[in-house]
Amino acid sequence: MFKYDVIVVGAGHAGCEAALACSKLGAKTLLASLNLDNIALMPCNPAIGGPAKSCLVREIDALGGVMGIAADATYMQLKTLNSSKGPAVRALRAQSDKKEYMRFMRQLLEKEKNLSLKQCTMTELIVYNNCVAGLKDEFGLEYKAPCVILTTGTSLEARIWVGLQYLEFGRLGEASAKGLSPSLKKLGFNIGRLKTGTPARVDSRTIDFSKMLIQPGDENPSFFSFLPDRPVREQYPCYLTRTTEKTHEIIRNNLDKSPMYSGLIHGIGPRYCPSIEDKVVRFAHNPSHHIFIEPEGKNTYEMYVQGFSTSLPASVQIQMLQSLPGLEKVHVMKPAYAVEYDYMPAVQLYHSLMTKNIKGLFCAGQINGTSGYEEAAAQGLIAGINAVNFLQNKEMIVLSRESSYIGTLIDDLVTKDIDEPYRMLTSRSEYRLLLRQDNADERLTKLGYESGLISEERYKMFLEKQKTIDEEIIRLKTEKISPSEKVNSILAKYNEYIDRGMKLAELIKRPNITYEILKETDKKTKNLNLTKDIYEQVEVKIKYDGYIKRQIQQVNMSGKLEKIKIPENIDYSKIKHISTETRDKLAKIRPVTLGQAARIGGVKPADISVLMVMIESHQISL
Repeated sequence: MFKYDVIVVGAGHAGCEAALACSKLGAKTLLASLNLDNIALMPCNPAIGGPAKSCLVREIDALGGVMGIAADATYMQLKTLNSSKGPAVRALRAQSDKKEYMRFMRQLLEKEKNLSLKQCTMTELIVYNNCVAGLKDEFGLEYKAPCVILTTGTSLEARIWVGLQYLEFGRLGEASAKGLSPSLKKLGFNIGRLKTGTPARVDSRTIDFSKMLIQPGDENPSFFSFLPDRPVREQYPCYLTRTTEKTHEIIRNNLDKSPMYSGLIHGIGPRYCPSIEDKVVRFAHNPSHHIFIEPEGKNTYEMYVQGFSTSLPASVQIQMLQSLPGLEKVHVMKPAYAVEYDYMPAVQLYHSLMTKNIKGLFCAGQINGTSGYEEAAAQGLIAGINAVNFLQNKEMIVLSRESSYIGTLIDDLVTKDIDEPYRMLTSRSEYRLLLRQDNADERLTKLGYESGLISEERYKMFLEKQKTIDEEIIRLKTEKISPSEKVNSILAKYNEYIDRGMKLAELIKRPNITYEILKETDKKTKNLNLTKDIYEQVEVKIKYDGYIKRQIQQVNMSGKLEKIKIPENIDYSKIKHISTETRDKLAKIRPVTLGQAARIGGVKPADISVLMVMIESHQISL
């Protein structure tokens, strides 16, 4: 028998963050993986970040997680998307070296003295009196622990489809995880079925890149981690091609060979990451679709065909790929496939990510119905912190929607009935101007420090940075710039002009003026030589001051419902003044606050008002 404080099942991005958090916080931790050679594998695109997802990575970093550090250490390209748009939608994206990322993450895991790695398939949960007690593996070995975190990804009872053929794999070359899903069902958990997929991989030596548009990285890149001294690496380009009418014709002629269109796959796929056949059918009016060719690593010829996910037969895939400009003679190294797998709808969890039925059992990542490395890592980190809090009888960390995208992600998962893979989008947050990638450290570093994952040294660096930001904002609001021939000649390049003296902050509020331009016109600003991550926050805080204040007011107004707690053991069937649908929904999800209750699909505003009156008048007691 083997004894641990925490057992983490699955070594993907959720599992790595969970295991590292637990071990760093002093818990004796076991990280179990189907294959130790696939730790932190990126089975789809080896890329980190993008819209909304970059905020998750920055938040993970601010809380003391490692995804941002790993991405900065292993990138092949860094690019800020939506750079010409507002700060709420700007997003950093890294194309990572797949193998380097995996090696980097495994080294972090193996350095932790409280952490052990184990290659095995956990097949059964051990539970006594509704409390988790450990697990059994495929060989009958027992592993005891009062806390278990399931981060099983797409492995549970999984099968992959290529055309009308399927294999019992969770991903190509790795066996499906058998046993754990039936064990969860026996314990009374509801288990559903989802579907995702990945494109083919192709040989770069067989591609004519002259027929494509080059997509370079940023000359002066930003980074994910807020730590200093981040590595500057050589960047590699990505390439853009497009589908053709011939591509669409091949797809339309072979839809009967698709397991999705033939009804063989029953799991629901991600709406925001459709297969190429879905795009062709759903957007028949569109004559072409963007396809990006991206490197998998600097020491391999293997390239990723982004935007070309499919489950059509391998022979058809070759025809489709060779219809793309530049890929007429392409060699396919790995076929695309769809994967169908079991998941556990997260309405069965608390915001802490512990299950409602079994104490000490946590779930994080794709088992909760999400899609994406960043979403998984964020959940893994929170589950890891809360697992240790559970062991130490401490209060669980629950991030609010207004505090973070992580809070928004978890609240959506545990509150709403998710029936398709959930992907983080900026539109999912009602507070996205407050939840920017540039200020994630301001929002969450203190919590990371209090949790024990942010060191004293790093916290002092953070406080010094915030002090510098505050001092610079005060300076810009105090010091003036006067009109002169030299100043206006510089401003003219940006279609601006001043005819009177004004505060520097007033000038930077103009749409065409940035902090970089301000350095051209004001010598003191230039000589301060502030780093990019500092002056970005200064500029946003000044330029969008009015919008930010209005959103803070919105947070304060909506906060009333979040402060009203709902009794834990309330019997909704006995409340006669609310609708039957609302009673059923509330009984299923058991929200903690009226704010959470109001966000449940199908719950009527009038019923929330009734509950509020009953709680405030003590007809329902806490």
